[in-house]
Amino acid sequence: MSGNSHENHHHVSTAGQLWAVGTALLILTIITVVLAKFVTIPAPFDIITAISIAVVKAGLVAAFFMNLYWDTKFNAMLLLMAVAFFMLMVLITLLDTLYRVDVVPSF
Repeated sequence: MSGNSHENHHHVSTAGQLWAVGTALLILTIITVVLAKFVTIPAPFDIITAISIAVVKAGLVAAFFMNLYWDTKFNAMLLLMAVAFFMLMVLITLLDTLYRVDVVPSF
């Protein structure tokens, strides 16, 4: 059985990798708080900045804490397809709510 090419090999992250990713997440969180509290960013770009930082943080968590970086590319594709499906559902909901006629005109 030791010659089987289909053996499961699991990646074990080193403490240095985990500390580096944790530090990056902490720095990104501090950047988010500083930008929200102390920096005035014009209206559409503040949301874009916050979501961009959140997407980077989510990518770090998915890649390193969920081990998708070392896993098969099929699992990463499944995660990306789930995110794309979620975004599609949000966009469909926005299309419905943005172009809906008000039920109560001044409400």
